[in-house]
Amino acid sequence: MSTFKKLSTLAVIVFFASTVKDALYAVSEVEQVIITQFGKPVGQPVVNAGLNIKLPFIQQVNAIDKRVLEWDGEPSDMPTKDKLYISVDLFARWRITDPLQYFLRLRDERSAQSRLDDILGSETRNAVAKHELIEIIRTSKNREPTQDALLLNETEDELKIGVLVPIKKGRKLVEQEIFKAAAEKVQVFGIELLDIRFKRINYNESVRPKIYERMVSERRQIAERFLSEGNGEAARIRGDRVRDLNKIESEAYRQVEEIRGQADAKAAEIYARAYNQTPQSIRLYEFTRTMQSYPTIISDNTTLVLSTHSDLLKFLNGVDVEQEEAGQDSLFELEPSTRLAKGDLQ
Repeated sequence: MSTFKKLSTLAVIVFFASTVKDALYAVSEVEQVIITQFGKPVGQPVVNAGLNIKLPFIQQVNAIDKRVLEWDGEPSDMPTKDKLYISVDLFARWRITDPLQYFLRLRDERSAQSRLDDILGSETRNAVAKHELIEIIRTSKNREPTQDALLLNETEDELKIGVLVPIKKGRKLVEQEIFKAAAEKVQVFGIELLDIRFKRINYNESVRPKIYERMVSERRQIAERFLSEGNGEAARIRGDRVRDLNKIESEAYRQVEEIRGQADAKAAEIYARAYNQTPQSIRLYEFTRTMQSYPTIISDNTTLVLSTHSDLLKFLNGVDVEQEEAGQDSLFELEPSTRLAKGDLQ
């Protein structure tokens, strides 16, 4: 065999092998295939796994993923119904249900992701703008914030703290609202939207410090109110203690005085019985009581003008008379009206 024939045979074999290789293609379990001829789809999409045949060289295999795909949007700032700017981060899951329509409208996954960015971003902004912030954050409309409600019911007028509005929908219904609106729009691209979820919701960075300051201020006002109530309660307890102590001391003093009065009366009774036994004891008792009264009614600078018939001078007159009868000098010069000082008595 000549060299030419050998080369020709080899070329035919290579061409045949290339033709067979290009004509055969395999479809895996995770993909579906669109066959295009000169850039246009030919026939129906191949959705079953296995080995298939196409026209070699003029037809191309376009594999399309049929698994559940991920869409993860970028955080974007948007206003709520109550004019609060928040940063919303959303994610979704989707899949291709009509590969032919998907291929005609989008061609590849990159274009699909871009279109989902537009649709989901727009519907998210529309939904957020129609709801209060608390509707987007709260997951249930039945749960009541009991602790904050107890605080705010008592301090709302004084502290001017915002009241939690009633929940009508909650975050899940807002997500469903976005899902329903977006799912209708992506169907025209051969896409089925499976689910969407809020991944993160936060205040806009520009207003976040002010929000935190307001939260701290509200908590501080409530703390100060509790502290004031505590101080008032402490003052009330201290006042009750002082009042109770005064009451106890007053009652004790009354009892002491009663006991002292009873003791004095008993002592007077004993004295009376003792001094009334003889005339001498009576005179001694009168003399003792009179002498005991002098320090009480006379101080260092006291001057008394007394009659000679005064009971205070009765015993002193007696002493003076006895001294005169004894021939001694009189200690006191008594006149019908006598000036007597405590120093003289001493």
